[in-house]
Amino acid sequence: MPSIVQNAQLEQCLREILAREGYAVSPVKQHGETGVDILATKDGESFHIEVIGFKSSPPARAKDFYESFFRAVSRLNDGANRCVIALPKRFEHGLPTRANQHRVAWKRIGEAIPELQIWLVDTEKRSCERTKWLYWLLA
Repeated sequence: MPSIVQNAQLEQCLREILAREGYAVSPVKQHGETGVDILATKDGESFHIEVIGFKSSPPARAKDFYESFFRAVSRLNDGANRCVIALPKRFEHGLPTRANQHRVAWKRIGEAIPELQIWLVDTEKRSCERTKWLYWLLA
C-alpha cells in the first residue's frame, strides 16, 4: 500500500527546502483561507505553488491532481512567473502514464503554459526535484 503523505506534511517540508535555498516564503495560510499554498520569491522570480498530498485512493489522487492543475494555472492572474504543482515523490511512478494517457492535451498544455512545472518533494530526504510540465511526456 502506498505511503500516505498529508498536504500539511508536504507543505512544511517544501517550505523548509525553499527557505534553506534562500527563497522568501509566504506565511502558512490560516484554516479556511483561500489562495496559493506557497508563494516563494527569489531574484525577482515568483513561484506560486499548489501542494498535493498522496492519498491511498487512486481516484482521489487523480481528482486532487486535476484540481491542482486549475488552481496552479489560475495563478497567472496573480502575475506568477512559475506555476507549480508540488507532489510527493511517490507520484513520479504514475506521471509518465498520466502524461501519455493525455498525450496530445498534455503537450498542448505545456506549450501553451510554459510557466507550468511539477515538483516532486521527498519528505524523507528533504529534497525537491523540479521539472517542467513537458518533461513527463519524455519520462
